Amino acid sequence: MISTKPLSGNHIAVVNQILAAIIQNRPLDSTLSMSRHQWTTESVSEVLRSIPRYFFQSSHSVGRQRTFRHRAPLKQRNLRQESEKLSKNVLVLGPAAHRDPLKLNLGLDKALEFFHWVESHFGFTHNEVTCREMGIVLARANRVRDLWDFLKKMSRRGNEIVSVSTVTCLIKVLGEEGLVNEALVGFYRMKQFHLKPDVIAYNAIIHALCRVGNFKKARFLLDQMELPGFHCPPDVYTYTILIGSYCKYSMQTGCRKAIRRRLWEANHLFRIMLFKGFVPDVVTYNCLIDGCCKTNRIERALELFDDMGKRGCVPNRVTYNSFIRYYSAVNEIDKAIEILRRMQRMGHGVASSSSYTPIIHALCEAGRVVDARDFLVELVDGGSIPREYTYKLVCDALDSTGDSGVLSDNLRDRIEGGIRSRFERVMKVKPIMAR
Repeated sequence: MISTKPLSGNHIAVVNQILAAIIQNRPLDSTLSMSRHQWTTESVSEVLRSIPRYFFQSSHSVGRQRTFRHRAPLKQRNLRQESEKLSKNVLVLGPAAHRDPLKLNLGLDKALEFFHWVESHFGFTHNEVTCREMGIVLARANRVRDLWDFLKKMSRRGNEIVSVSTVTCLIKVLGEEGLVNEALVGFYRMKQFHLKPDVIAYNAIIHALCRVGNFKKARFLLDQMELPGFHCPPDVYTYTILIGSYCKYSMQTGCRKAIRRRLWEANHLFRIMLFKGFVPDVVTYNCLIDGCCKTNRIERALELFDDMGKRGCVPNRVTYNSFIRYYSAVNEIDKAIEILRRMQRMGHGVASSSSYTPIIHALCEAGRVVDARDFLVELVDGGSIPREYTYKLVCDALDSTGDSGVLSDNLRDRIEGGIRSRFERVMKVKPIMAR
């Protein structure tokens, strides 16, 4: 696999010049000022990597979080139905929501034009990295048929341009776009390119299947990997993907029977993992503990927490935050505070806003306003800024008890200034945001 290096100043100027021509829909003419420029893998990859960012994202997705914590559950998409809805001006939901089809087609055409232009005018030889970046552009644009035609064309050139890591990366992108069935087709098409999938490829397709709730097919692939003598046996990450997906999907169903079944499957996989000699890491434990805490199975969560200490697995802030959220939700605030103090005493993590916020909310609801104020001060002194809702909640609770003077003016200025600066940072990348 070819590694990319950071761009130099000269390359950055050329890349920006090309991107400006692409965004303004100007022809890529070889008589431009960079006609003597020597194109590298890094500069070509940077141009291709920037096209989905400028053309494929909708205005609603600008400034969104990179994590999946606040996103709706992903579902398998039907591209034919989406095209019919777009022709009838019907809103399309999911990863393709609020996309501009004309802008998307323009970005895709410009990407293909640049890919062939840099090869024909400058003699640049495409390699595995540039081929992978061009494939990602096609996958982000949901042009699945064009993607496989492109890979077939590149594979005929030889030199291992289409590798296992390239197809694995495309499977991951298709899974993020909700095209899991297409990703599964790509997984089985590896044989057409004379490639043998490794454990990373299996993990990518299992993760994509679990994200849309297709646990039957994911377990089939896991059972295939567990066969004696199979060329790529599962690893710790394989089991962690399934355990975390079972816990997350169980909380999205809203059905007690389904929740019970999914958590049983997660714990069953955890025991199989231990039986086969795998050593679970902190991520595996965090997935199980978080699932047990959010489904009120605190005894099992504490049992897993004790098991972490016996196996020498050090818990982190995510582990303690799961218990803090549970005890705060069931109004056992003193136990939540005890968990927080234990984390600080053991040095297993630095308490942040996510650690203090559940405790502050629970204290306000219980009428312990002065204690909530003390934790708010401790949060700010630790270098974190609370959410605006948390700050207003404490202020309203203090006003209702007549203790509004407990918060000093200096502390109020620090919190309000931090909230304002955080809001201004978001506004720079998301102008449509309104307070």
